[in-house]
Amino acid sequence: MTALVVLAAGRAKRYGGVKPLAPIGPDGEAVIDLLAGDALRAGFERIVLVVNPDTGGLIEAHVRGSWPPAVDVAFCVQSVPVGTVDAVLTARPAVDETVPFGVANADDLYGADAMSVLGGHLEASGTNALVAFRLDRALVGELPVTRGVCVVAGGLLQGIAERRRVAWRDGVFHVDDGQEPAALDPATPVSMNLWGFDPRMWEVLAAAMARAPEASEDDEVLLPELVGDLVADGGVLGRVAVLATSSRCLGVTHADDLGIVKAEVAAEVARGERPAAVFPESLGTPGGARQG
Repeated sequence: MTALVVLAAGRAKRYGGVKPLAPIGPDGEAVIDLLAGDALRAGFERIVLVVNPDTGGLIEAHVRGSWPPAVDVAFCVQSVPVGTVDAVLTARPAVDETVPFGVANADDLYGADAMSVLGGHLEASGTNALVAFRLDRALVGELPVTRGVCVVAGGLLQGIAERRRVAWRDGVFHVDDGQEPAALDPATPVSMNLWGFDPRMWEVLAAAMARAPEASEDDEVLLPELVGDLVADGGVLGRVAVLATSSRCLGVTHADDLGIVKAEVAAEVARGERPAAVFPESLGTPGGARQG
């Protein structure tokens, strides 16, 4: 059973609310509603939501009341915010360790094509992969954000360079972080934390946390850095395929982004790029999702 691990344990300090529940759909559906619908249509069979102790109850109550009963969903609580490696590892008891799995942020809407590309890759090869978005399809609004610029060769990831304060201004993607280049091409591939993993990664994740007993909110163990180390070391798990997508990634980073994202989702529905129904009709009507 292929699972998508959805990281919903963030504190959303810049947004000022529970970002996974931000109402972006045509009828006020939340980010995680549309994300789950896209994942299920792409062939993922289980959604595992990693939540925190403070907002996890709100997210679970929303899912229970809004998702169709046929959706197989599980909730796992990351008790201490020590990074995304630990967050993914928190989901381990709810995932079939014999099959590949996906990882996604709970506050990004990746789009149908991106989910389909990832699902197809996991079904075909089951190897490590990263879905990379064009920079010009991975920004919302004009406020600066951080983006992981992918270094790619031969279709494989060579590294991720974190660039801060990336913003579209005067027709150019400026990067005001003191690094070079100070401007980025619109087609630059960037990571939005949409991953596919070989099941052997569970042991790698566990080993990484074992090596970091002093991990804390101020010294997190981060998934992109762990993957970067694997790539640098070589080996089978260091071969990370970079998958291109035509999707636009709609993320709610700042409160000002909400209206922009809602308008874009409505436009996608109007253009026929997104179905009006959030969940596949085969799953039935929303209300009373079960926990597997």
